[in-house]
Amino acid sequence: MALVILLLCLLGGLILVPLGLPGLWVMVLGVIAYGWMTAFHTVTGVIIGIALALALLGEIIEWWLGFRLARVYGGSRRAGWGALLGGLVGAFVGVPLPVIGSVIGAFLGACAGAALFEYTRERHAGKAMQAGWGALIGRVAVTVAKIGVGFAIAVVGVYAALRS
Repeated sequence: MALVILLLCLLGGLILVPLGLPGLWVMVLGVIAYGWMTAFHTVTGVIIGIALALALLGEIIEWWLGFRLARVYGGSRRAGWGALLGGLVGAFVGVPLPVIGSVIGAFLGACAGAALFEYTRERHAGKAMQAGWGALIGRVAVTVAKIGVGFAIAVVGVYAALRS
């Protein structure tokens, strides 16, 4: 039963990441739950620490890369906040497509949020759209990076499970 819960948390977490939801933390909780259910026989403090450090790294990448790419494309700090908020709203509202609607919504929301927030600052549509484009590229890069981190957490969790 413990292995099933671990695998469900790992797979579920990987699915949640592109939706902009805390999938990495679901994966960490799955590793901890597996450890608890097996009396921490193979899941040690080091394993939990590695999983936590990886999840934290994923969050740092999200903040840094999301803001950085919006700024590289000419956006202000305000555009970075717009990308973050727009991505969250877009993921929640989504696009009326099954399964991937929230992912598309998050990408479009990040672009629109950055463009809108930048436009309210600069009043220049071209510069605002450029910041929005940077935010869209940033959101895609963040998603890819966090999925990579998620796979690393999955490897750590499966390694701990197979050590017994």
